[in-house]
Amino acid sequence: MKFVVSRDALLKPLNLVAGVVERRQTLPILANVLLVLEGDRLSLTGTDLEVELVGRVPLPAGAGEDGEVTVPARKLVDICKSLPEGSDIEFSVVEGKATVKSGRSRFTLSTLPAREFPSVEDSIGTHQFTVRQGQLRRLIDRTAFAMAQQDVRYYLNGMLWELQGGRMRVVATDGHRLAMCTLPSQVDSPEDMQVILPRKGVLELSRLLLSEEEDIAIVLGSNHVRATTDEFTFTSKLVDGKFPDYERVLPRSPDKIVIGSRLDLRQAFSRAAILSNEKYRGVRLKLVPEAMEIVANNPEQEQAEESVPVEYQGDTLEIGFNVSYLLDVLGVLSGDQVKLSMSDPNSSALLEESESGDSVYVVMPMRL
Repeated sequence: MKFVVSRDALLKPLNLVAGVVERRQTLPILANVLLVLEGDRLSLTGTDLEVELVGRVPLPAGAGEDGEVTVPARKLVDICKSLPEGSDIEFSVVEGKATVKSGRSRFTLSTLPAREFPSVEDSIGTHQFTVRQGQLRRLIDRTAFAMAQQDVRYYLNGMLWELQGGRMRVVATDGHRLAMCTLPSQVDSPEDMQVILPRKGVLELSRLLLSEEEDIAIVLGSNHVRATTDEFTFTSKLVDGKFPDYERVLPRSPDKIVIGSRLDLRQAFSRAAILSNEKYRGVRLKLVPEAMEIVANNPEQEQAEESVPVEYQGDTLEIGFNVSYLLDVLGVLSGDQVKLSMSDPNSSALLEESESGDSVYVVMPMRL
């Protein structure tokens, strides 16, 4: 196997593929990237058995000899990064050793046989649809922060994708807060379906969505999700579990509605957070007509107080929240105004953009 490729054309897909590869592997071959040359197309594959990513690099016609091999992913990335921009790379494999040459530099890498490289099973998906990459990225960006990280309820360490009545919605929750975003356009899907993408799969997929207007084709099956563009094919196992009924978490008819400046509230919460308890991050909100008062205390008897003018007419209400959760939501919302809906100190708060937005957030209260 041999080919010549420009460093710049190889580096971008190689970087993305190597991102999937775990540094600490039980199987040595999982630290490698699989290179396959067929005609004028070079494909690069990385996997950790949960997530698989295949990047494609077009080569000039007749630029190489077909073949396949696996080489250490991180080392190949580091070599390509260290070579000067605009240089060409000659890659060849002879007797189990891969040689990478560029200008006066020459590197010899160990290889492992391509036949030992694991492939994700090629099961046919039951649901297929196409969305714009920018739309899918927005869904992920607006909800990913609420995924759990290492919860024993493993189905929370991921993101729900729901197709229902031609509508696509994604939901993430860690049990303390919930984020939900709905695609405004219809999705052409034959029947309703729910799947849970694992956390790593969500984060890797979002790194690939770089072209705002280009389409991405999604195939959902019972065990896998596959996303395909001209440049890559991404496959991830799904989490086998039942996602909680998120509709039940949404507050029913909250009667205390607050509308305020998103920027003013975000800055006030950021300042109050400085003197909140480092472990519990609690702040107390007190709603009075036309104002929200924010108070934070810590075990050192220090205190921060803020008062933010808001649109609110109603009874006085005191309620506690984890300020980090509120800041996360205010960080992903857009628009000048934010709408908070609450009913009493023991019920969750609903946050959304005050105009008709596509995202809804629920934050559980804290006892302070």
